[in-house]
Amino acid sequence: MEQLSIEDAYLFTPAVHGDDRGTFLEWFRADLLVSAVGHGLNLAQANCSVSRRGTLRGVHFADVPPSQAKFVTCVSGSVLDVVVDVRVGSPTFGRWETVELDDRTRRGVYVGEGLGHAFLALSEQAIVIYACSEPYAPRREYGVHPLDPELGIAWPADVEPLLSPKDAAAPTLEEAREKGLLPLYEDCLAYYAKLRGEA
Repeated sequence: MEQLSIEDAYLFTPAVHGDDRGTFLEWFRADLLVSAVGHGLNLAQANCSVSRRGTLRGVHFADVPPSQAKFVTCVSGSVLDVVVDVRVGSPTFGRWETVELDDRTRRGVYVGEGLGHAFLALSEQAIVIYACSEPYAPRREYGVHPLDPELGIAWPADVEPLLSPKDAAAPTLEEAREKGLLPLYEDCLAYYAKLRGEA
């Protein structure tokens, strides 16, 4: 597990074993996650999204606690996966980092509680699966507009983004902060400590 430039987000690159039959890999390892973040991923829900090229999902996040941590991988095609620090008070607030996830490298991204997450389908079709620590709860779920110019995520210029009506109507990062929708960094730190059994 390699920590990204945003604290509480990690990249996992599995060993892919191949022969004339195909390939085999361990796409998730609980022991490696615990070693990196200090606690496990309580598997409460597993999602699968099938997206056509240009589909842009996110930037999504949830109230802390409990929020929803995610372990995300692309099992077919390729996506540009994005982690956004939407935690007010964080040293990296407003920063984002992109990682390409695809069916060749088989990499995965862990997105800790309180962080924003989005992805853009780069291939003609992309299938993304993600294990979630909490079930979907509409009243706790929020979004930030992925094309917010102040946020400035570097989406590929050659892919026309296709957003859901909900994501297209999402507030900018600053509007979300003014409305009190964003998680507080101090609340996230307290929740991480609780998950690690320190509180």
